[in-house]
Amino acid sequence: MTHGAAPGGSGGVPPRGSAAERRAERLVLLSFGITFLTGIALLVLYVAGGQTQLEGILLTLCLGGLGVGIVIWAQRLMSSELRIERRHPIGGDRHRIANLGEALSDEEGFTRRTLLIKALGGALAGLGAALALPIFSLGPAPGRALFETSWRAGARLATIGGEPVGPDDLPVGGVLTVFPDGDDIDPNAATLLIHVEPGLLRLEGDAATATPEGFVAYSKICTHAGCPVGLYRAAQHILICPCHQSEFDVLAGAVPISGPAARPLPQLPIRLEGDTFVAVADYSEPVGPSFWNMGR
Repeated sequence: MTHGAAPGGSGGVPPRGSAAERRAERLVLLSFGITFLTGIALLVLYVAGGQTQLEGILLTLCLGGLGVGIVIWAQRLMSSELRIERRHPIGGDRHRIANLGEALSDEEGFTRRTLLIKALGGALAGLGAALALPIFSLGPAPGRALFETSWRAGARLATIGGEPVGPDDLPVGGVLTVFPDGDDIDPNAATLLIHVEPGLLRLEGDAATATPEGFVAYSKICTHAGCPVGLYRAAQHILICPCHQSEFDVLAGAVPISGPAARPLPQLPIRLEGDTFVAVADYSEPVGPSFWNMGR
């Protein structure tokens, strides 16, 4: 077996226990400490309101400290000595066992430095704190906001800031935009109340019972791109979205009959309470454009 070293020897690694080795270890600890502290400081600064310039400086120090520490560790504390040996027959060999011991001794350049390993863990924790910033930037979770509107059982159908709407306020062929109790704070609650001849409606089940005296209510938000469906062709009983020309059949549950819209306009169940229309419940389906978890 031949055992030699490439030119350059151990690559500049100082002897164990020497002042140079201790100095290199202190530099690694300092670098990792900077990464940990600046990572935590960056997170605290962001939560406190943030300041773009300081955040950039702290992020640079955080990443730079980790990089400098790893480079110093690799170059000054890990042996880069190159060993070349011949292939030997399979079987026991005291020389090969001794050589294995030397290799394991080199590995101690990493494993025996428990303080540096702990410091590296702290540096990675600081880096993790810095990387958590994008999570905070996502804002609050939408919750049920995409599935619900401000319509509730008993909410009266009314124009914006106006009086509640009754049967006498809308002739056959008429259409009116209404909100729950006239409050337009929720734009997704915009609803079209349409009056048609009761015998013309082709609805089934609960949808048919939620149309008192030929009055039917549909979401005003187009299911294609969210534009307001503001045009009504009374002679054909067709709602039209002016943005992309989607058309919906009012008599058949506002199903799309042309254009890019793929879903019907959700129907708002209503009933007549005295001389005022009120909602029976919120829409049974999400209003507006489809999104990834609607199941459609």
